[in-house]
Amino acid sequence: MKQLIQTLIAWGPHGLLLLAIADSAGVPLIGGVDLLLIGVSAQRPGAAYWAAICAIIGSLIGSSILFGIARKGGEVFLAKYISQGRGKRLHAWFERYGLVTIFVPAASFIPLPMKIPVFCAGALEVRWSSFLVVVLAARVLRYFTLAFLAQRYGVTTVTFIKMHALATALVAAAIAVILIAVLRRVQPREETSTTVDI
Repeated sequence: MKQLIQTLIAWGPHGLLLLAIADSAGVPLIGGVDLLLIGVSAQRPGAAYWAAICAIIGSLIGSSILFGIARKGGEVFLAKYISQGRGKRLHAWFERYGLVTIFVPAASFIPLPMKIPVFCAGALEVRWSSFLVVVLAARVLRYFTLAFLAQRYGVTTVTFIKMHALATALVAAAIAVILIAVLRRVQPREETSTTVDI
């Protein structure tokens, strides 16, 4: 992983775009995008925010791929991932909290599972617009914060994040609740049996 990160740092923001697509599409790369964004922003402070934008775009593309696959597969596809263990618990959380279960792991620096909630959102036919707004808001918060910190504090940003990870997760949860409340007011729940709102 270290060698891959160094190669992608050399590619700069474009490396971030590719890594973010893979990460959000379901390829297990825990912390990879965050570390690469910090590395690029620390080495090239002038490109920090462009790197964050590339990471955001890549995340939207990758998340859309995963969401689209689950949406096409529907309940049959979802059942494969929620029959037991963590998948079953995450599905229950999604049923209770909706898109909050996507916003929090997408915004938080703490590694949290996001794949199953995205599957749930797709299979249960959450609106594309609601899904994309939540992912965009979460990634803007996360990646612009990382770019800002790394631009100023360099690689010591990793230490800062470790010290304040819980606080950032709580802030992300609070912002998620506000965002979901706003989305529900802007996009009233449709009275259908096949489409799940946020």
